[in-house]
Amino acid sequence: MKEDILSKSIDELKELLVKLNQPKYRAEQIFYELQNGKTLDEITTISKELIAKLGESFEDKPVQIETVKKSTDGTQKFLFKLADGNIIEGVLMSYKFGHTLCVSTQVGCRMGCKFCASGLDGLVRNLTGGEIMAQVIVANKHLLGDIKERKVTNIVLMGSGEPLDNYDNIMKFLALATDKHGLYFSERNISLSTCGLVDKIYELADSGRQINLCLSLHAPNDTVRSEIMPISKAYKMNDLLSACKYYFEKTNRRILFEYIMINNVNSKKEHALELAKKLSKLNCIVNLINLNEVKENNFKSCKPEVIDNFAKVLKSYGINVTTRRSLGGDIDGACGQLRRKFIKKEEEK
Repeated sequence: MKEDILSKSIDELKELLVKLNQPKYRAEQIFYELQNGKTLDEITTISKELIAKLGESFEDKPVQIETVKKSTDGTQKFLFKLADGNIIEGVLMSYKFGHTLCVSTQVGCRMGCKFCASGLDGLVRNLTGGEIMAQVIVANKHLLGDIKERKVTNIVLMGSGEPLDNYDNIMKFLALATDKHGLYFSERNISLSTCGLVDKIYELADSGRQINLCLSLHAPNDTVRSEIMPISKAYKMNDLLSACKYYFEKTNRRILFEYIMINNVNSKKEHALELAKKLSKLNCIVNLINLNEVKENNFKSCKPEVIDNFAKVLKSYGINVTTRRSLGGDIDGACGQLRRKFIKKEEEK
C-alpha cells in the first residue's frame, strides 16, 4: 500500500521536493490544496510532471465516503472506506455553534469495552495521521466547506478505536489539523476521548498541546468499571483520577468525564453518590449519556427520570453536569454498529 501524502507536514513535503529537484515553496501549495479537499490531479498550481511523480509513490485519497446515513435528529453517520479496503466510521453532529465531527483513530479496537461494538472484532490496525485528517477533509467537503469557509468546526477523537493506543499518529494528526496553512483548527476545538491509558495521559499533558481531554469513566468504582471496561484491570480509578488532575494542572483545560448510563449497571443512586464524592474536588464536567443499545449485548438504556435523578445527586455536590441525549439511534449511532453491519453484508455477498 502506498504511503498517504496527507500524512506529510509542510517540512516533510519540502524535503521530498528537494529530492525531486523541485522548489520548496511548492510544499505549501500542495499542503493547502490537499487539505482543501483536492486530489493531486486537481491541483493546478503544480506541473503535471510533478503530479505524476508524486502519484507514483503516494496515495492522495486515503479516505473516501462509502455511504452516509442521516438520522431524524440531523445526525449524519459516515462509513469511510480506506485505500486498503478497510472500513471505519465517523459521526457528524449539528449544533447551533456549528458541526462537530467524531473521527476514528483505529480500524477496530482492542480495549474491549462491553457496551461498544467497535472492539467486537478486535484491533485490525492503527490509522495514520493522514487517514485521521482525511476524515475531516472529506466531511468538510461533503458539507460544501473549504479552507476559507470551514464547515466542520469541532473535532472529537472518539470514533472507532482508542486514540491514546495510537499516540504517535494522534500527535501527527494534531500537527496537521492545527497547521495555519491548512484547515487550521484551534486546539481548543479539538477533544480527545480515552478510556484511560494513564501513562499516555501524562505524556499528552507534557506534550504542550492544549486539547480537551474527555475520559470515558462510566462507573463510580473499579469493581463496576472492570465489569464493563477491561482496561480498568490495568489502570485503577485512583491512578486515573490523579492523571486527570495532572492534565488539568498542566493545561488548565477542564476535564470532561463521559458517563454512559446503563440501566441497573451503573445508574443507581448509590452509584451517583459514590461518583459525586470522588469527583467533587476536581475541576470537571460530567456528561451523562443514555446508552445507544448494541444488539450484541444485553445492556439497556435508562428512562429519562433515572438520568435526571442521577444528575441531581451530582449537582448537589457542586459538580457541573450536562445530559446528552443519544444521537443517531435510528442509524446505528453507537460506535462500530454501522461498520459491523456493513462488513457482515459484504461477507454474506
